[in-house]
Amino acid sequence: MWFIFAFTSALLSATAAIFEKKALFKINALHFSFLLALANLLLSIPFFIYADFQSISLQTYAVIAFKSFLGSISFLLVMNGIKRLELSSALPLLTITPGLVAVFAWIVLGEKLGSVEILGILFLLIGTYMLQVGKPSNLLTPFYFGMKNKAYLYILGAVLIFTFTSILDKWLLSDYRVAPESYLPLQHLFMAGFFSVYIIFSKTTSRAVVDGFKISWKWILIVAILTIAYRYTHIWAIKTGAVALALSVKRTSVFFAAIIGGTIFKEKNIGYKALAIAVMIAGAIFVILK
Repeated sequence: MWFIFAFTSALLSATAAIFEKKALFKINALHFSFLLALANLLLSIPFFIYADFQSISLQTYAVIAFKSFLGSISFLLVMNGIKRLELSSALPLLTITPGLVAVFAWIVLGEKLGSVEILGILFLLIGTYMLQVGKPSNLLTPFYFGMKNKAYLYILGAVLIFTFTSILDKWLLSDYRVAPESYLPLQHLFMAGFFSVYIIFSKTTSRAVVDGFKISWKWILIVAILTIAYRYTHIWAIKTGAVALALSVKRTSVFFAAIIGGTIFKEKNIGYKALAIAVMIAGAIFVILK
């Protein structure tokens, strides 16, 4: 049963990424993120009705708020990256997060890296290199891709934040024992609040936000529904099976989004990118399963 939930979550996540790219053709990344955060909050109302929030301490609320703050920044960075880059080039870079988490845990927490994890990290590096090469004749491209297109820096910034938030997620769901049904709506509540603050400080006019909503409300609604669905099915995948196995299957969403989305948007070198992404996903699975 866990595999059905995990694979469904992967497909829904991939579909959401494709619609996000579609919406970002017409709307500013900050406006889209703000409107999506509000839509996610509205769709989370049923969770607020049935979830148990009394068992959550003030300290835990503070940690959830901090994690949501980082999550809002990383999401905005990813949206800026997706808007400026090909989907098949931007999304796969997020796959290196498990490798960075493993290295971070090794350096900071003193956790040992086993042979399987080292192999997984090596696969991640090889796949990332292949993805940035684009084709065999561009062997030196990965060493200056950030200078060639600064949009990659948005994705790399998000990856660094994901490295830290992945550890916070582990603490919240295991050490703090926050129920996923409570964690999901609280996260959407805090993120909606943070994006509201970003909108205010960006001096965006209400007219600009309303115009963005009129242009992309259909895409925003679709992405919000898909977001709630893939996050909730992912929660059930974790509850009914091993966390590592559920995460491994979830990683396949990057492959589906990059290849299907890349084909829809007529992006370049899809076949070669598919090979690179497959290598990266294999590396991520090695690290996660360990």
